[in-house]
Amino acid sequence: MILVLFYFLRVDPRFLERRNRAKEKEKQQVLIGRLSSLIFLAGFIIPGLDYRFSWSQVPAFMSISADIVILLGYLIVFFVFRQNSYASRIIEVEEEQKVISTGLYGIVRHPMYVGVLIMFIPTPVALGSYWGLIPFALFPLSLALRILNEEKVLSANLKGYKEYCQKTKYRLIPFLW
Repeated sequence: MILVLFYFLRVDPRFLERRNRAKEKEKQQVLIGRLSSLIFLAGFIIPGLDYRFSWSQVPAFMSISADIVILLGYLIVFFVFRQNSYASRIIEVEEEQKVISTGLYGIVRHPMYVGVLIMFIPTPVALGSYWGLIPFALFPLSLALRILNEEKVLSANLKGYKEYCQKTKYRLIPFLW
């Protein structure tokens, strides 16, 4: 993560400014953010409790495999960030922002969220917990709610987004959704 930070400090510091904005303007996104925060809180606390009370016996090779999957998810997020300098943490449209429809954005409309799912779903296993998978099983639902609201905002405020949605049919998972 530090290497990615230094990369963007050198190549695209405006991107880092956008990523640091945390005050969500969309009321629905505030509620979805709270739901996601609860999921994440439980998703990290439960593995800690699991470790403390030895509820799970996750073999080392499974934890290491989960770490590799998490790294692959992070690489997807990094490539999305390189491709889309407007990938903000909050739902917003800037005046000079344009629709990106090539690369990973030509496959699904929200490739960053694909990477995020790949990063966080196996996190409890990487931490040595099967029980931590339970709260993270709700994460795709909170992400779907975020995507639906985000697309409403982008369709209303980002020129060309509706046409992009017709061209790139799938939001998150090719051939499914």
